[in-house]
Amino acid sequence: MTDKDDKKVQNASLLLEQQLCFALYSANLALHKQYRQLLSLLGITYPQYLVMLVLWQRDSVTVSEIGERLFLDSATLTPLLKRLEAAGLLNRQRSQRDERQVIVTLTEQGRELRNKAMDIPDAVTCASGCDAEALKSLKHALETLRDNLNR
Repeated sequence: MTDKDDKKVQNASLLLEQQLCFALYSANLALHKQYRQLLSLLGITYPQYLVMLVLWQRDSVTVSEIGERLFLDSATLTPLLKRLEAAGLLNRQRSQRDERQVIVTLTEQGRELRNKAMDIPDAVTCASGCDAEALKSLKHALETLRDNLNR
């Protein structure tokens, strides 16, 4: 291999099209665009939707539990929770057992929103143009990547 060939290989590693980070970033932008359109009908943002998913799965959880599930710190999560509370979708209340903990519970309106959101996963799957098995495999690969990077 000549010096010229070696430089071509080195330069290829810095091409935008070769970057995993850019593939993830641009796919994330496209995915969020789909969610933004769907969630605008519900009056919530994508980060708010993630919080609601946690609460729809298990109501009455601590702020720290939500943060752990979503990989968010309390400085990011607290404003999200305040906006959802102002919208009437959840309540925040200090734990009676431990004043340091804040318990988050769904309101009736928050529980009803779940029914309106039921079609969102299928709409996103349809928009992806991928079959269920391909998406399941991609999800698993991304979770493995995330877990490896978080070590």
